[in-house]
Amino acid sequence: MMLAPAAALAAAIIVVSATRGGSQTSGKRIQPNAVAKLLAGIPQQGLVLGRPSAPVTLVEFADLQCPFCGEWERGALPTIVRRYVRTGKVKIEFRGLHFLGPDSETALRAALAARAQGKLWNVVVNLYERQGTENTGWVTQDLLRQVGDSVRGLDTSTMLGDMSSPAVDAAIKQTDTLAREIGVSGTPTFFAGPSKGKLSFVKVSSLGPHGIEPTLDKLLAG
Repeated sequence: MMLAPAAALAAAIIVVSATRGGSQTSGKRIQPNAVAKLLAGIPQQGLVLGRPSAPVTLVEFADLQCPFCGEWERGALPTIVRRYVRTGKVKIEFRGLHFLGPDSETALRAALAARAQGKLWNVVVNLYERQGTENTGWVTQDLLRQVGDSVRGLDTSTMLGDMSSPAVDAAIKQTDTLAREIGVSGTPTFFAGPSKGKLSFVKVSSLGPHGIEPTLDKLLAG
C-alpha cells in the first residue's frame, strides 16, 4: 500500500460540509449486540477490516475521542460495512491518532491491544458508541472493561494487560510517523485507492455514507 506524499495533499485535513455538526452525541448510537452483528463474519487482520482480496482499500486516520470521527462511525460506517466491506469490495484500515489528549491515547491503546486477538474493530466501534466529551477522563478502566466484556471472544484481561506492551508502543509510533510523513494534521482523514496501487487523499462532502460512496464506486468501476 502506498499513500500519496504530503506535498500533494496541501495539509490533508478532511473537508466536510458546513452542516456537519459538532456534538459528540450526534449520530444514532447502536447497542453492543448490534455492533457484533455489524462486524460478524468479516475478517479482521491487524488494523484491517475486510477480505484480504478486496480490490479497494480505504484508510481512515482517526482519534477515538474526536467528535467528527464518532459522527462518521455512527453515520457512515454501518452503511459502508454492509454495502462494500461485507460484500468483499472494500477493506478498511484503521490508523489511530491521539492528538486530542490523554483519553485519546488510552482508548487507542485498548484498541491496539485487542488487535492481537483479531478484535480491534469491535473495540473501536464500541468505544465510538460510548464516546464521551473530550478530555473529561471518560476512558476509564471500568469503561474499557465494559467494552472488552461486550466483545464476544475477546479476553478483556489480556487486552488491558497488553495496553502498554512493546507491540502497542510500536504500532502507535508507526502511525504517528506515517501521519507526519504524509501530512495528516486533522481527523478524520481518508485515503483510498486500488489495494495493489497508490492511495490518494479523499475530500469527502459529508460525514454520512454519501460523502465517501462516490469515491468508492468510482474506484470499483475501474
